[in-house]
Amino acid sequence: MIRHVNVPGTETVRFMDNKRKSRLGRVVSNKMDKTAVVAVETRRHHPIYKKTVRRITRYKAHDEMNECQPGDTVRLEETRPLSKEKRWRVAEIISKAEQLEVRPVELEAQPEEVVVEPEEAVVEPEKAVAEVEEEAEPEEAAAEPEETDET
Repeated sequence: MIRHVNVPGTETVRFMDNKRKSRLGRVVSNKMDKTAVVAVETRRHHPIYKKTVRRITRYKAHDEMNECQPGDTVRLEETRPLSKEKRWRVAEIISKAEQLEVRPVELEAQPEEVVVEPEEAVVEPEKAVAEVEEEAEPEEAAAEPEETDET
């Protein structure tokens, strides 16, 4: 929509109302300098299946002051291309994410726990190999049928 503004001493000045697209989304990442990745969720009714379909689109948005933190709800505004993938900028931060305060825990020096394994569980490698070989011999004998002389 065009509105006319009369400025004294000049002719009528025409201003375009804000025609830029706007989106609400949640900040997913802010690891890049002056860039925030914002996830925008759109819901629409599927024409055939009659179900609500949820689509999440991730936009890279320009964040001049690096103010956005993951979890913040922001309003994006369309702008000129700023880079290969950045076409949006953060217009305002609507709500900040709740940040949990984590206090450092003082670690007390605790004596190391000594775990003693039962003697049965501790087996020397030579004995273990010998036991396995002994167990395998009876199985082989049982697998072969005994030959008997029937004359």
